[in-house]
Amino acid sequence: MTENVLERAPSQTGGPAPDPGLYDDVEQSRAEVGSLSVGQLMWRRFLRNRLAVGGAAILIFLYIVILFADFFAPYDHLLSNEDYVARAPQVPRFIDSEGNFHLRPFVYGTTTTLDMENLDWVHEDNPEEIYPLRFFVHGKPYKLLGLIETDRHLYGVDEPGTAFLLGTDRNGRDMVSRIIFGGRVSLTVGLVGVSLTIIFGSVLGTISGYFGGMVDTIIQRVIELLMSFPDIALWAALAAALPAEVTSVTRFFLISVILSLIGWTGLARQVRAKVLAYREMDFASAARAAGASNARIILVHMLPNALSHIIVVATLAIPGMILAETALSFLGLGILPPAVSWGTLLQDAQTVSVVLKKPWLMFPGLFVIIAVLCFNFVGDGIRDAADPFAI
Repeated sequence: MTENVLERAPSQTGGPAPDPGLYDDVEQSRAEVGSLSVGQLMWRRFLRNRLAVGGAAILIFLYIVILFADFFAPYDHLLSNEDYVARAPQVPRFIDSEGNFHLRPFVYGTTTTLDMENLDWVHEDNPEEIYPLRFFVHGKPYKLLGLIETDRHLYGVDEPGTAFLLGTDRNGRDMVSRIIFGGRVSLTVGLVGVSLTIIFGSVLGTISGYFGGMVDTIIQRVIELLMSFPDIALWAALAAALPAEVTSVTRFFLISVILSLIGWTGLARQVRAKVLAYREMDFASAARAAGASNARIILVHMLPNALSHIIVVATLAIPGMILAETALSFLGLGILPPAVSWGTLLQDAQTVSVVLKKPWLMFPGLFVIIAVLCFNFVGDGIRDAADPFAI
């Protein structure tokens, strides 16, 4: 039948006959797609999204860096240095002031003078002092992952030189080290907060949609009540109520809980809508007819069907968690010193004059933007990959 259609095509269209091999290629592609599982199809669609793949690669790199922060950070992120307060970034170079090329990158030394007009110390590069950048150098001892004792760091220079590649803050602390350790908090708080959001939103949304009636009414009224409050205002009020004497670890966990108190409401309503549709489908009716308990129907049939949607919503919620923590810490209501996060680092750049004179203090904000964009790209990629109508 197909061959007859292909043979009649020239007389009907007046054009050249289509290649018979084209039909075979299409059929072969359909056969290959039909043999793949749902997960394999989603993975294939995700890999076709270059922005999502690029965002995922950057996020993997960021999490590797914060996981091995002690190795990647050249200095102790809490160590102050009065001789290099608000030092501008030391740019790695290959060509010195005399035009000579160096195979190994180097940084210049520092000359410090007092600005009598502004009564401020000014740090400038000294071309007469050259310090080559060295890799895998010895430095402050630490335990890698809390297990392996070592003193190796990714890079550094010989004393008395310094390698402040992103400058220092108002206390002379290395910005590279502080950004790396700050990322541990800012990137982790999003994952912890979203994990709690998934638990609250999935469980309550499923219960609300499956049982309906008074249970549904109560849960939905609670959701509407929580959603009626402005997010930042409610987060700030709850964060301000935390006692100042709690430890950094306890405060981190409590901030994560506070961020998830509002985040779960949107997910719960979406899961409820999914469950309302699922409970009327044949597979749910068959499970009830077979004598399955409500718990089994929810855990085995309802939640797995909504899993792809939950993953998409959770991925897209992480950037909001990161921005919320940054905002709270910037306002002094989130993570408090001596603990460090990207939000606390931005506290040093609260005025226009400081930003104009010391723009390198805004580098933590750049990393916030990069992380948020990458999570959004990955979330969009997962959403498109999970679309059952995608080609």
